[in-house]
Amino acid sequence: MSSGRVIGAGVAAVLALVLVYLFWGGPQPAPAPAPDAAPEAAAAPVADGPGPNLVIEVGGATQGRVVIDLLPDLAPLHVAQITALAAEGAYDGVVFHRVIGGFMAQTGDVEFGRRDGGMLARAGMGGSSRPDLPAEFSAESFQRGVVGMARSQSPDSANSQFFIMFAPGTFLDGQYTVVGRVIEGMEVVDAIKKGDEAANGAVSDPDYMARVTVEE
Repeated sequence: MSSGRVIGAGVAAVLALVLVYLFWGGPQPAPAPAPDAAPEAAAAPVADGPGPNLVIEVGGATQGRVVIDLLPDLAPLHVAQITALAAEGAYDGVVFHRVIGGFMAQTGDVEFGRRDGGMLARAGMGGSSRPDLPAEFSAESFQRGVVGMARSQSPDSANSQFFIMFAPGTFLDGQYTVVGRVIEGMEVVDAIKKGDEAANGAVSDPDYMARVTVEE
């Protein structure tokens, strides 16, 4: 298993290095500025699909329900893994360990990210007991509300962690697997407790996914 799950930012020669480190759970460089975009910008349309929907009950300082329309037509292996983990309750109690205002909120580390697991210092560096997945990159753009899979340096290292975009991040296009989009509760996503920018978005006393279920 890789030592961290990342999504990156940057351009030209810097991009390769940032893609390796930006979403690691350990020491990280300061994140690149998020693209200029109004928080209220509408999510861009993505490929239509019949679901399934991932339903997240958010707990902590922020309370509410977020519904993500998963896109198996774009990323069948990733969607199957997410739904399997949700069905077995693996995501319940997992924190939003890295949240950067104007950029994204990351969660899903079922190995180290449980709020009652005593290992939150390592949140962001783990995955699950299931195997890592081969990349399923697509032409879909990372717009507000789009959900992507975090990974480490290898394109084929996504496992359980995912992130939700607060604003467009087209510099991620073609680098990370798009798995869905928020269709309900984006105001709840916007309210998720933000992290310390000096610590690359690490959150103290983070909000969490109290319960995650799948609706067909």
